[in-house]
Amino acid sequence: MRSLPLPLALTARISPVAVLACAGWALASGPLASAQSDTGAATTQKSPSRSQSAPSSAAVSKTYAAAPAPCAGVAAKTVAALVPGAKTAGKEIPSTDTTLRRTCSWNALKGYDYRWLDVSFELMDSDEAALASYKERVGDKSGGGAVPGLGDEGYSVVNLVTEDKQQTREGAVFARVANALVVVTYNGSDFETKKAPGTDEINKGAIKAAKEAVDALRAGPKS
Repeated sequence: MRSLPLPLALTARISPVAVLACAGWALASGPLASAQSDTGAATTQKSPSRSQSAPSSAAVSKTYAAAPAPCAGVAAKTVAALVPGAKTAGKEIPSTDTTLRRTCSWNALKGYDYRWLDVSFELMDSDEAALASYKERVGDKSGGGAVPGLGDEGYSVVNLVTEDKQQTREGAVFARVANALVVVTYNGSDFETKKAPGTDEINKGAIKAAKEAVDALRAGPKS
């Protein structure tokens, strides 16, 4: 059986996960004291010391300060099952700041079946910031549902795309764990039948990868 070349749209595919910008927290300085003295001809008087203190904001404690190695976030046997023919070591995608965001990608064409898996870890400055980003992502990917037991919040959605009569089914899973987000994208196509794998196959595969990535995050170093 000969392998068909990948469609131009798939070979040009880049990870759909947008890089998030993270803002830092400012720390207020401690009290400042100033003293004034007035000198007279006969006597010298010192004015009372006056101190001005600015309100201080305590630094927010972050559970996770650095993104873990993403290619180790999914077990080799899981990669082999979800992306047949792919190198299980995966390929890390370049990032502008690896302490804030790291992504690993696996893809392969075996016969006529194509599969693609992305796993990303994204770090925010606080749990609240991560929750806000999570809600925004979920809002942009309507039509899915909650995934109980996946992180502090978990959500999955599956969509079918048809281009030039070729179907591709893609699943996306989002999970928040404290101040971190785990984002998984998993899709597939059959270039012989022009059909896509079933919704259940893609959804379960994406959730399985997400659960392993969440476990890897929790097992890693904390702040």
